[in-house]
Amino acid sequence: MKVPFADLTLQYQNLKTEIDLAIAAVIQKTAFIGGRNNEFVLAFEEAYCQWMGIKNTIGCANGTDAIEVILEAWGIGMGDEVIVPALSWFSTAEAVINRGAKPVFVDVVYETSNIDTTLIEAEINTNTKAIIPVHLYGQMADMEKVMEIANQYGLKVLEDCAQAHGAERLNRKAGTWGHAASFSFYPGKNLGAYGDAGAICTNDDNLAEICRQICNHGQKEKHNHIRVGRNSRLDGIQAAILSTKLKYLNEWNILRRENAEFYKLNLKEINIDIPIEKTNNKHVYHLYVIHTKNRNKMIESLKNVGIETALHYPKPLNNLTPTNNAYTQQSFPVSNLLTRTLISLPMYPELTQNEIQYVCNHINKFEKL
Repeated sequence: MKVPFADLTLQYQNLKTEIDLAIAAVIQKTAFIGGRNNEFVLAFEEAYCQWMGIKNTIGCANGTDAIEVILEAWGIGMGDEVIVPALSWFSTAEAVINRGAKPVFVDVVYETSNIDTTLIEAEINTNTKAIIPVHLYGQMADMEKVMEIANQYGLKVLEDCAQAHGAERLNRKAGTWGHAASFSFYPGKNLGAYGDAGAICTNDDNLAEICRQICNHGQKEKHNHIRVGRNSRLDGIQAAILSTKLKYLNEWNILRRENAEFYKLNLKEINIDIPIEKTNNKHVYHLYVIHTKNRNKMIESLKNVGIETALHYPKPLNNLTPTNNAYTQQSFPVSNLLTRTLISLPMYPELTQNEIQYVCNHINKFEKL
């Protein structure tokens, strides 16, 4: 048996008629470029607002741009500092650096890999302007504490929801807690496009208007450039695909959660750490990440029997070349431990119990050798 890490082809086959019709409609109307007048982009933005329960969604080119545009709209730049978890995809820190600001890393909690809120206050000073909690792997960070700290010190909160479409804490969706949120619709996400795509979500109408202008060359309306912006527009084809897929996202998240439960049932007898869903959270399992001391040998063993795995992520942010020593001198013991032991197992809605059982059987066999 071969078990892929994810199977986007299977997802397309299940939705082929709807997806093909959606793409054809964009081609027929030549509505390729995003902007204020693209009906497919506007339809997706409205649908995503309704699904999120939020006032504004601004489509953009990718999730990284979403972070950077929000920071730009807040005026964050040279001399400013932004608190970022030490374990995340590089773009979380990259967007801060591209604004000329300094990412200040904070270690994460072992059980969830999310930012350790007990360590945030020690990193706040007069230069601190914002906190970016990342809802890593599909489970939300402790947003009550993040917002409490932010309110106490007058800081902005940007939720990085790239892996958390539909995740909830206390029955509130990821992206509705902070002052703004960034989403990635990279193809492998819980809600994925067929190329790069992203969105900004906020209840702040003024922020939304500024972000919309920045994403479209600083235009208030066509040819009326009131600020220096950039070209970061969600295109019509990606918007149409996302609108089609959005109708199935809740169902897909349920299937991911069921898959996670089946993994848990079949991995409970061995000495590895499996994902823990914290109280008051609804984990949507963008990734199913386990931890083992024999990581490299296990990966090779699984590969030999046709099981594809991945590493999310092999190094803490402070250990990457662009950030090493330039932005921090600290060590982050939890992040370092997690990055040495993690393995991402196959996880997608169409994954079958037979496939999960096959993966678990080989993990169990390996761990008992």
